Amino acid sequence: MQKWKQIALDIYPYVRNKYIATTLLFLTWMTFFDENNFISQVKNQLKLAELETDKEHYVKEIAESTKDLRLLQHDKDLLEKFARERYLMKKENEEIFVFAVEEE
Repeated sequence: MQKWKQIALDIYPYVRNKYIATTLLFLTWMTFFDENNFISQVKNQLKLAELETDKEHYVKEIAESTKDLRLLQHDKDLLEKFARERYLMKKENEEIFVFAVEEE
């Protein structure tokens, strides 16, 4: 008990200083209680980094899809090949056999 009294007496002059007390109160408020507290800011930064990574991925996907679209619009043979492979389309009186290949 004596130890805690001594600690309190050592801290008391600093806590009485209105500038230090205000700064401590402000830091405590901003760290834990404010809507935009420190913890939320860190979580938001992590989420932003994840979303930026996703954005880069989707921008690449869009570029590839745009390139494929341009090729398919100008090449009828490629369009036919794409339709047969991707959507299993066929001509009349034609049969399609799909072979599943297992990769190890």
